[in-house]
Amino acid sequence: MRKKVLITVAHRDDETIGCGGAIYRHYLKGDEVYCLSFTDGVSARDKVKKKDLKNRINSSIKASKILKFKWVENKKLFEDNKLDSYPLLDLVKVIEKVKNRINPDIVYTHYFNDLNVDHKAVSMATITAFRPLKKEKCKEILFFEIPSSTDYSPQDFVPNYFVEISKQWLLKKKALLAYGNEIKNQKTSRDLSSLKSFYEYRGNTVGLKMCESFFIFKKLSL
Repeated sequence: MRKKVLITVAHRDDETIGCGGAIYRHYLKGDEVYCLSFTDGVSARDKVKKKDLKNRINSSIKASKILKFKWVENKKLFEDNKLDSYPLLDLVKVIEKVKNRINPDIVYTHYFNDLNVDHKAVSMATITAFRPLKKEKCKEILFFEIPSSTDYSPQDFVPNYFVEISKQWLLKKKALLAYGNEIKNQKTSRDLSSLKSFYEYRGNTVGLKMCESFFIFKKLSL
């Protein structure tokens, strides 16, 4: 049965790092996948130019075409690395507007205890927007991990759901590289080589070749 999937992210590239393989697998099943971002992802950095903002948007569009998902337009972008300074309700309202339009069956978002404050805020806003109500259509909420943020959390991310992505790796790699310096110039656990090793490690822990891993926050079977 065809499903609608919503992915809420703090920054454009989180979707590809966290669940790019899963996104493409949803596409192969005929699901509709939408992604909502909250910040421009770069304005908190030093010496940011307008072209940097434009490049990030263009990169995210390239990634979406590769992985076959659609960006949801968000006219109310928040300041990068400052989502914790806004009332949670402001973020919730943005998600609820998208929720009412899309009516997703499945939602992916950040781990609630990531080191990055923007990730935390988006995660909490997401589960608040999809709190249990009688008419709530969403039956599944999953947290994904972002190396260099989730792996540096004071509370370990312990996945309980794994998606094999070895057949999707080349497409995911292409989408990652669409973000250019966001991946190429990293000297952390989120550079391309480290990411490949990380997905292989996650796969090896469950006897598979390469996996993205998730924590199931909610899953209803009716």
